[in-house]
Amino acid sequence: MPGDCVFCKIADGEVSAEIVYEDDDILAFKDISPVAPVHLLIIPRKHIPTLLDLNESDAELVGRLHLVAADLARAFNIDHSGFRVVFNCGPDAGQEVYHLHLHLLGGKPMTALIAEES
Repeated sequence: MPGDCVFCKIADGEVSAEIVYEDDDILAFKDISPVAPVHLLIIPRKHIPTLLDLNESDAELVGRLHLVAADLARAFNIDHSGFRVVFNCGPDAGQEVYHLHLHLLGGKPMTALIAEES
């Protein structure tokens, strides 16, 4: 774990967060700068910088991140209205913390992502 990774510090209890789910491998907490009424971050406790750093041994863990997202969508009552799950990878995608994390967003209509024209 890099010493400056805020998500590792949250997972280790060194930095506080509003935790909504945790088990031995996964932690979920509310985003401190939400862009939707429900904006949760779901992280593996294992430090993995980006989606590009995954390997075959991480396949089950990534699957479980999605299962936790589905359970939290139900728990936060956004399962029927709809929700979005997003991995940002790299600076152009808006990744700010280099620790793999899944955004769970819902509670309002989402607009489609539109690419800027060159």
